[in-house]
Amino acid sequence: MRFFKAAVFLGGGMALAFTASFVRAQHRAHLTSAEREQLRDAQDPSKRIKVYLDFAQQKLDLAKQLGAGPPSARLLSDYISVTDEMKRWIQYQYDRRGDMRAGLKDLVEQGPEQIEQLRRLEAATPASARAERHALRDAIADMTDAVDGGVKALEDQEKTFGKRKQERKLEAREIKARRKQDEKEEKKERKLLKRLRKKNPSAEAN
Repeated sequence: MRFFKAAVFLGGGMALAFTASFVRAQHRAHLTSAEREQLRDAQDPSKRIKVYLDFAQQKLDLAKQLGAGPPSARLLSDYISVTDEMKRWIQYQYDRRGDMRAGLKDLVEQGPEQIEQLRRLEAATPASARAERHALRDAIADMTDAVDGGVKALEDQEKTFGKRKQERKLEAREIKARRKQDEKEEKKERKLLKRLRKKNPSAEAN
């Protein structure tokens, strides 16, 4: 994966182009109606990343529940679809300068754990189960791609939002300093006016 300012996630050497249409209702066969509803409720950039990670883990848990048999290729395909959708969401929010730091931290922490689970499944899957092994390799590559992009996006956002925070602090200090100076000038004017009134009390009476 390469990393660019305007394109965090790339697939097959081509930048993924995403627009506002991403957040519109989509046909998501890999998600249940309850999961789709949960996504609609998770409009916060970081919160939705967390939701995607939970969905991916649920698909992975279902794939592991088959015991000694190979994991379901369909469930692994659903896992990849969820991961891809998460990557598109991150790209969309990154381009919009959405603050995803909390969600990206979840991805960087939980993504490698899911990759390790997938590798254990791959090691336990017989060579004869070619479709399942192929799906496992794709799932590992996809989440690895997501984690790599997440690390780079997080580094960039930490710098960006850290800089903005510093700028806000400087602006607040300048506002406070100007306010203090204005109060000082106002106090001087009040003292001057008071002295003038003492010298010329008749002016005040008039």
